[in-house]
Amino acid sequence: MLSILETALELGLIGSLTVLALFLSYSMLGVCDLSTDGCFTLGAAVGAVVALAGHPYLSLPAAMGAGVLSGFVTALLQTKMGIDSLLAGIIVNTGLYSVNIAVMGGSSLLNMNKTQTVFTLLKGAGVGAYKIMLALLAAALVVVFLTLFLRTRLGLAIRATGDNPDMVRSSSINPAFTTVVGLCVANSLTALSGCLLAQSQKSVNIDIGGGMVTIALASLLIGRAFAPRGGIALRAVGAVLGSIVFRAVYAVALRFNMPAFMLKLVSSVIVIIAIAGPYLKARYPELSRRLAHRRGREDA
Repeated sequence: MLSILETALELGLIGSLTVLALFLSYSMLGVCDLSTDGCFTLGAAVGAVVALAGHPYLSLPAAMGAGVLSGFVTALLQTKMGIDSLLAGIIVNTGLYSVNIAVMGGSSLLNMNKTQTVFTLLKGAGVGAYKIMLALLAAALVVVFLTLFLRTRLGLAIRATGDNPDMVRSSSINPAFTTVVGLCVANSLTALSGCLLAQSQKSVNIDIGGGMVTIALASLLIGRAFAPRGGIALRAVGAVLGSIVFRAVYAVALRFNMPAFMLKLVSSVIVIIAIAGPYLKARYPELSRRLAHRRGREDA
């Protein structure tokens, strides 16, 4: 059980980078980016190819650069070609499937068992719990970065674009520019998350990013329970905790021998509970009054 929880912590911290990316694009910018699955796989594929070429450290910025390109294309479709944000994400996600296969040399699987990665380098340096430590460091750095970035003038413009794009236009700020920057930064974090997961598992398959947008959304909504109010830093930390809790639920499901094909259903149920929970909680007093009134009429 301890081993399962350690794995859940590791995967939760690595996946939290994707959750933080969604925190930026969805919560701050107000754009639901459905290219997350493909971008996650793109980061994993690019990172694996660069690591296989003998450059494990270079694989991280390379993956992030690929994510920036993915975010730029998604934003360009939205801002310059008049395509709805949801449809733009679907289009990019579909196209990235072919791009990812091409990056992987026409194969749907890359094996890195004999390849040096950032994790094996830490292991060789004698760092204890090296996978969790590196994942924790990455998550902490991203939290600090987002906290500082979203307080800058550009970051405030991105937040304002998500709140009221018309007001942003009237303030002589180009919402197309802030959307492009926001999605580029968010997708770079998603790609970094994919790169770290691939190097942690020492393999990449074309479906490694399948369902990541659902997982990240569920984790983000769970994280709101930890920080329903507060500043950027507190909400970002809540997003990280939400990712860890989500992976812990997965670990418990696996502990009870739930079939792997049922885990997607678990993700969907968690999303439903996370979204509908606050709404039903707000409606509970009204429903209680109605039930009490109905019972009073029946007793009379």
